Amino acid sequence: MSFSNVRSALNQYSQNAVQTGIESASPHRLIQMLMEGALAKISIAKGHMERREIREKGEQIGCAISIIEGLKASLDHEKGGDIASNLEDLYIYMERRLIEANRENDTSLLDEVADLFRQIKEAWDAIADHAPQQEPAA
Repeated sequence: MSFSNVRSALNQYSQNAVQTGIESASPHRLIQMLMEGALAKISIAKGHMERREIREKGEQIGCAISIIEGLKASLDHEKGGDIASNLEDLYIYMERRLIEANRENDTSLLDEVADLFRQIKEAWDAIADHAPQQEPAA
């Protein structure tokens, strides 16, 4: 089996595993998965930036921004009140910093956004034991 066939099989397996994980995940877990995905995209973008792979860097930063947009869209301002508003402001700030990092090729800005994401994720992970357990959609 050639390397490209192995890579194709791994990609297919990965897509199926992610799809299965999404279908069986609670709403709380879905947000965790989005945050994990954003952190991964930022990390990959940093590697591309360091190797001066401009197109790939931009694609990964674009994916991270899309994930942030998804997180913003998931905010419930009615139930979340000030917390939801503050998170929205933070997500907007993070998007701006990612755009600036892309434009300036500045890895420190990627690190800044990743650090902010880790802090948000740590807080989100900490409430996992207290989050209502809902049955996943069938």
